[in-house]
Amino acid sequence: MIFKVLYQENRDEAPVREKTETLYLEAESVRDIRKKYVDKPYNIEFIQPLTGKFLEYEKNSPDFKLEKI
Repeated sequence: MIFKVLYQENRDEAPVREKTETLYLEAESVRDIRKKYVDKPYNIEFIQPLTGKFLEYEKNSPDFKLEKI
C-alpha cells in the first residue's frame, strides 16, 4: 500500500506548517513506517493511506517520488 507521510525534519522544534515535508512510501502498514523511522530525527505528524482518486491525484504532483520500506 502507498502512504503519504507528513513530517518535520527536526523532532526538537515545534511543528510549523510551512516547514512540513512530505514522503510517499510503499509499506505494509502504518506500524511498519513508524518502526522504520523511529531512529530518524523526524517528527512524523500524519500518515495517510492513498488509494483510488487520492493516489491518482498525488501521482500527478511533481514532488511524487515513491520510496519503498
